[in-house]
Amino acid sequence: QVQFVESGGGLVQPGGSLRLSCVASETVSSLYVMDWYRQAPGKRRELVASITSFGNIVYEDSVKGRFTISRDGAKNTIYLQMNNLQPEDTAVYYCNSRSGLRSGSPLTGSWGQGTQVTVSS
Repeated sequence: QVQFVESGGGLVQPGGSLRLSCVASETVSSLYVMDWYRQAPGKRRELVASITSFGNIVYEDSVKGRFTISRDGAKNTIYLQMNNLQPEDTAVYYCNSRSGLRSGSPLTGSWGQGTQVTVSS
């Protein structure tokens, strides 16, 4: 399975920005769908944003217009630019890959440690 290392989290005030990075153990161009997920305390892990190898992008409704997902094949890395962060964005953020965009498509990677994002004044 593909392995991932997430970084870039931190403590930020409401309205602030962070850029998360996820480095994959193999070329991201070979991974059809790359995703960012998050898990808040006491809640289930949720899908936040997805990008395919063709450049198709899907966002969860609550982050549309604020978050931007991108991929850099040369660096085996995907990014999540997060702007106008709000307290409800506080969570551990993870990346992973899937074989398809449809809900329920199987994961093709293993979960990393994630990176903590805390939005608080």
